Amino acid sequence: MKNVLILGAGLVAKPLVRYLLDQPDFHVKVASRTVSKAEKLIGDHPRGEAQPLLVDNTAALKDLISRADLVISMVPYTHHVTVANLCIESKKHMVTTSYVSEKMRKLDQRAKDAGILILNEIGLDPGIDHMSAMKIIHEVQGKGGRIASFYSFCGGLPAPEANTNPWGYKFSWSPRGVVMAGKNAGRYLKDKKEVNVPSEDLFAHFWEMNIEGLPKLEAYPNRDSVPYIKLYGISGADSMYRGTLRYPGWCQTMKKVVELGFLDEREQDVKGLSYADFLRKLIRKKKTTELKKDLATYLKIDENSEPVKRVEWLGLLSDEPLPYEKSSPLDILANRLLEKLQYEEGERDMIVLHHEFVAEYPKKKEKITSTLIDFGIPRGDSSMSRTVGLPAAIGASLILQERIKATGVHIPVNPSIYEPTLKELEKQGIICKEKSIPLKS
Repeated sequence: MKNVLILGAGLVAKPLVRYLLDQPDFHVKVASRTVSKAEKLIGDHPRGEAQPLLVDNTAALKDLISRADLVISMVPYTHHVTVANLCIESKKHMVTTSYVSEKMRKLDQRAKDAGILILNEIGLDPGIDHMSAMKIIHEVQGKGGRIASFYSFCGGLPAPEANTNPWGYKFSWSPRGVVMAGKNAGRYLKDKKEVNVPSEDLFAHFWEMNIEGLPKLEAYPNRDSVPYIKLYGISGADSMYRGTLRYPGWCQTMKKVVELGFLDEREQDVKGLSYADFLRKLIRKKKTTELKKDLATYLKIDENSEPVKRVEWLGLLSDEPLPYEKSSPLDILANRLLEKLQYEEGERDMIVLHHEFVAEYPKKKEKITSTLIDFGIPRGDSSMSRTVGLPAAIGASLILQERIKATGVHIPVNPSIYEPTLKELEKQGIICKEKSIPLKS
């Protein structure tokens, strides 16, 4: 019997836990600050166990890790390196769905010396995006071709019929994470020229996207795309871009949210203030009877423009008192978004992952697309939880079955990792559909 320790019991944990409990030779322990969440995930399964844990309690964490064969860390990314160090000490494999930090990358040799694999970025984005891209890249290179251009787009959104609020968004994962992502700068390569997008201009740098079978979307840069040229082994590519997908209007509104200072993480004294009072502070108006008009003037847009309407709909112009004495602008925004942008009972979320390649061969040229459109199950698992949780569960299962034998710090760009993972994802109904169109040379 193999012992799997899962740290965290958040929004995407249910499919992960259930997949592992379905494996007959695994015992699954879920450790969480809120043990009731872990208990709900385990239910009455005979090979499941819930455990209370504060991840900051290093002694308790070390003890739990020492009794596991593999650890899946689904706690906030700031704890991953601590977990990884303890896994190295105990010689236990580790899986995360988070981006590899520089501190994590530096653990590579120690992990190899310990004979363990620390597999990161095996969720959706990052995760399925890497694996579906590498499958095509290796196929093109295997036929003597080169990748001249690669554009990749991903977004978690309400299904079209559930897109019912002015913001065009609903939360299937951490609201703070969504808002925090707006603080990232962007960088990509287009026609051999590097394009740098400062964080304050991120939401001004977007374009429309048309993906077959879907309403119109918009895309904006997702962090730094340039390192993926080396990571994906496509040196010589003329273009390399990774973008985030949203419904139209998101970027226009978030640009104004940035201008208002709502992404500031510094805590402030807000005791006794209403949402309207706080907004007055942001636009530097101590007293105003025409807050909506003054907001529009501050943002240099029309009073009836969509960003102003969305801010008003969110309740940020209301006299409702703030429910805390101290908070940051970012947390005030994130918490308000979470309150208002909820899925109703029975509504579906949607995952869209779309790759566009231009592949060049000695005597021909082609455009290749790979598209994953996945929907949540009404009154069941969200698509976000399935597409993030299942790759991690499958990766963990493959490691424990010794079908993945790598050691060190890795992401799933190697065929020994992505091939079996993609095959198992297809069995779970998560399928990237590929198309090829000849182009004029």
